[in-house]
Amino acid sequence: MHSKRKLLETFENEYSDRDYLIEHIAPEFTSVCPKTGQPDFAKIILEYIPNKLCVELKSYKIYLNSFRNDGIFYESVTNRILDDLQAVCKPRYMKIRAEFNTRGGIASVVEVEYEKEEEINSLN
Repeated sequence: MHSKRKLLETFENEYSDRDYLIEHIAPEFTSVCPKTGQPDFAKIILEYIPNKLCVELKSYKIYLNSFRNDGIFYESVTNRILDDLQAVCKPRYMKIRAEFNTRGGIASVVEVEYEKEEEINSLN
C-alpha cells in the first residue's frame, strides 16, 4: 500500500442503491518534475459512481497536497491517484483526468479509468 493512501478517508454512501455521478475538481494540484526539479501544475478532475463509500473531501485535499514536493511523472501520479482512490472507495466507476499546464510548449492531459468488473459483465 502506498503510504499516501492512508491519508484518504471515506464515509458511507446513503444512496448506494442508485447510480449517480460525483465530480470533484482540484484546480491547484502541484507536483515536481523528476527530470528538472521544476514545479508541475495541474487541474485534477475526479469523476466517480460510488458504491458503498464516498471519499471525504478534506482528506482528499490533504492527499492531493501531499504530492507537492514529490518528483513524479504525469503518467505515474495520475495512475497512482486512481489506484489509491479505487482501493479506498471501491467505486462502481472512476475516472481521473489530469490537465497539466503548458511547459516547454507542450500541455499534457492524462486520463485513466476504472470500472468494477461486475458492472462491465452486466453490460454484455
